[in-house]
Amino acid sequence: MNIRVKHLIVMSLLLGSNITVNANPLDKKPCTKEGAVEVLDTQKTLSFWDFPNLEKPYLEDNPSNRADGIKVGKLGADGGNKNNIITLAKEIASKQHSDIDSLLIAHKDKLIFESYYLRGRVDLPHPQASATKSYVSMALGRAIELGYLSMADLHKPLIHFLKHLDTSELVEGADKITLHKALTMRSGIRLTRSQLDELSKQKEKMKGQTQVQTFLQHSPAISAESQSFNYQNLDPKLVMQVLEAVVPGGAKAFVKTELLDKLGIKTYQWADDVSGLPMAPYHSQMTSRNMLKWGQLAKNKGKWRGEQLISQAFMKEATHSHVRLKQGDIFFTGEHVSNPGYGYYFWQADMQVGDKRYATSSAQGGGGQYIILVDELELIIVFTASTDKERIMELTAQRILPAFI
Repeated sequence: MNIRVKHLIVMSLLLGSNITVNANPLDKKPCTKEGAVEVLDTQKTLSFWDFPNLEKPYLEDNPSNRADGIKVGKLGADGGNKNNIITLAKEIASKQHSDIDSLLIAHKDKLIFESYYLRGRVDLPHPQASATKSYVSMALGRAIELGYLSMADLHKPLIHFLKHLDTSELVEGADKITLHKALTMRSGIRLTRSQLDELSKQKEKMKGQTQVQTFLQHSPAISAESQSFNYQNLDPKLVMQVLEAVVPGGAKAFVKTELLDKLGIKTYQWADDVSGLPMAPYHSQMTSRNMLKWGQLAKNKGKWRGEQLISQAFMKEATHSHVRLKQGDIFFTGEHVSNPGYGYYFWQADMQVGDKRYATSSAQGGGGQYIILVDELELIIVFTASTDKERIMELTAQRILPAFI
């Protein structure tokens, strides 16, 4: 299926979801004014989709130090053309660029611009959609750094790690699926929407590793032809199953203690899959500042505050294109965004500014959730939005990158 079409399907699911969020315990400052950038006490039980729009946008060119592990600086003094970025922010506030909820920019590991619009709040976790996949990728990288897996294991049959499978019942070619293939959306599993809908009703077949057993009994045979790029939700579920199998205490506790806690991410939502494991393809929620932390972890090759959390070798593979994609098939390409590719649940593309191209890698979620890394310019750009009309990669190429050149 064309990725543009899949993007619209994901958006329909995202905009139709209704997930309860919690207020941020990190922000101790009381919020007493309607329309303030923090969540009000009266709003703490609201779902994200029920939040009222901000009365006024919040634009800060010298972001506050919130003691959350993020270094802050000042737009202009610490990089960037202040006038250009503020002009863009005002255009976003007037909804000239679709329904954007937040824009954050970090330069040389300092947050130098922070803005919130519409439902955006500094302490309100935002639905991440498929950006969740990138977090799952990094969780696997953490398992490698701690020795529960090796880089060589990425190329071994995935079913080798799942000891509760009855391999005699699996489709032909099931042993051709590796973590590398699943991380690059090339597992080769091909189940139709109607098949998935029917299987999802049989919840006993979706619990634990039985979920993988079910997928690999009902899929057509796995072949070189089927192991072509196919953006789907099944592949990250396979990766989460392996993570569950190899780390002590299970995947949920591992992600919390080994990544979220170490990054200081205390306010988030991460729904469970019917399997009982954390949902791997989507259904996590993060604040924009915490998205920035994930971005800094990726930008700094898996290192956080001097500690190597994620295998550097894995992080290099994750943000490197293993699959080259056609320009017209990918929804985020355009006049200034080209050469799309896919790594380990990270997207790659080149952004054109004048006669120069800048390589980017990004976590992306339907509706406008982006963590964009531009290594050459030492930039991390975070967007959240709630729209099916976003052109955020083009907007970044045309308006943000030039402000830092």
